[in-house]
Amino acid sequence: MKKLFLLFAVYTLLFNCKNNENSYKIEQSIVQQDYFNNPILAGWYPDPSITDDGKGNYYMVCSTFAYYPGIPIFHSKDLVNWKQIGNVLDRPEQLDLEGFGVSRGIFAPDISYNDGIFYVTSTLVDGKGNFVVTTRDPAGNWSSPVWLPEVSGIDPGLFFDDEKAYLVYNSDAPDNKPLYEGHRTIRLIEFDKDSLKTIRENRIIVNGGVDISEKPIWAEGPRIYKLNGYYYLMTAEGGTAVNHSEVIYRTKNIDSSFVPYKNNPILTQRNLDPDRENPITSAGHADIVQHPNGEWYGVFLACRDYGNNNYNTGRETFLAPVKWVDNWPVFDLKGEKIKYQYTLPEGVEINHDLFPLNGNFTFKDEFDKDTLNFNWMFLRTVNDKWYSLSDDKLVLKTRPETISGKSNPSFIGHRQQHLKCEASVSMSFKPVSESEQAGLVAFIDEDNYYYINVSSKDNQPIVQLIKGLKGDNKGEVIASKQISLVRDNIQLKIQADKDIYNFYYKNEESWKTLAEKLSAEYLSPTYDGLDFVGVTFALYTTSNNKQSDNKAFFNWFEYVGNDDVFN
Repeated sequence: MKKLFLLFAVYTLLFNCKNNENSYKIEQSIVQQDYFNNPILAGWYPDPSITDDGKGNYYMVCSTFAYYPGIPIFHSKDLVNWKQIGNVLDRPEQLDLEGFGVSRGIFAPDISYNDGIFYVTSTLVDGKGNFVVTTRDPAGNWSSPVWLPEVSGIDPGLFFDDEKAYLVYNSDAPDNKPLYEGHRTIRLIEFDKDSLKTIRENRIIVNGGVDISEKPIWAEGPRIYKLNGYYYLMTAEGGTAVNHSEVIYRTKNIDSSFVPYKNNPILTQRNLDPDRENPITSAGHADIVQHPNGEWYGVFLACRDYGNNNYNTGRETFLAPVKWVDNWPVFDLKGEKIKYQYTLPEGVEINHDLFPLNGNFTFKDEFDKDTLNFNWMFLRTVNDKWYSLSDDKLVLKTRPETISGKSNPSFIGHRQQHLKCEASVSMSFKPVSESEQAGLVAFIDEDNYYYINVSSKDNQPIVQLIKGLKGDNKGEVIASKQISLVRDNIQLKIQADKDIYNFYYKNEESWKTLAEKLSAEYLSPTYDGLDFVGVTFALYTTSNNKQSDNKAFFNWFEYVGNDDVFN
């Protein structure tokens, strides 16, 4: 169980946090502490990659799949306090996601730095494949993608040696003849950093995994480091679920064979009791870096399971110490289990002035500036702007597109970041037909969502709850109540409590129940296959494939996160 080091009294802090020129009202319980909270990026921020510029600045990126803008980028000076400074793919000409499934699109970006230039490589799955983008200012504009059609597979990452550069990536089995399902290779190919093109032929540096006789699956997420007179190759293995792991290889000569560590894996949770208290599972897809104080740390994805391998917050980014054992990097978990808290690196304090990304917190966005903050995201690329910020309101056009389709609906979302939380909105909407709806949705994919909204039936306003149905564009109404819109505004709330969701509305003085104790498992990434995203709470309006001139006016959005492990 966590250890709290209380140096001073706990108190509540309310302040305005400025980010991307917008402001939030943030409420946090502030504890003078000497630990940091895991996950360090709460909510579905999977597949972390990290680099530093040699000047004390660290930058980290994560996967975004079919969400836009693509690839959030975070900055830190100490590996603990992170701030989102932008998105790598934030222009429509950089990223066209029209027609992509929610868990397709942008996979596993890798960020690197060399001689004043930052590079991000990634894969547009179901699109043009692998690409590279560059910039000299990671908070500024990144280039348009340079596509790498000769690089098959996923998870490309760059490694810069003294005179040469290389691209390492996951690819097909040798001769495209897999010996078993999940048989993959890790390949290395020389890369021209000036022309941004590969040169010469690729070679296989890992076939299957550490021991192909054991039929290892999904060798992926490769990283190469040059340290201690060795070239180290670190990869994930076992698939990005409960059997996920991280393994390490090394060689003295990059043109020679990479030899696996005899005590692999260096990170996993797959052998632990699944019924343990507050389990953290599926750890892997890691990256390591040296702290300014000389210590080593690693970031990796993992999941917070609330039961039966369900984790609605998705695959999140965690941080843990790394130790060196006989010149091999090994994650130092302080026991077998990944911890929710680790001791702060020496010389580091928590910066409570930043927008919170972990622990328990409350924030309220009153849409009182002229740009959206970086925490907001869209489902697929926004080509024609259908939203605006004016008069302290976020205004969304009610359009035909729906969340059950594969286009860009009138949907603006924030990740679910806690297993126990509330998301609520205040809005004004006057439906003129039964096809028009506006409200708040808990969404994971085209078929699985809960949508509490205002609509009409028999020319009377109603508040209703719609559950997504596979193959049904409109979903199923599972609760409905007639309401009186005697006021301009109505409030809607979704409450998550680990394995259940509750839904409420307020159009007079007090909250009223629309539906309670609905299954959260239905919105888990493992419910119907494996979604790579977690739940997103989104402001959403639609006219369900019919033309409309209506608009929904959102006055504020409030998020309250209160997980037991952080109390």
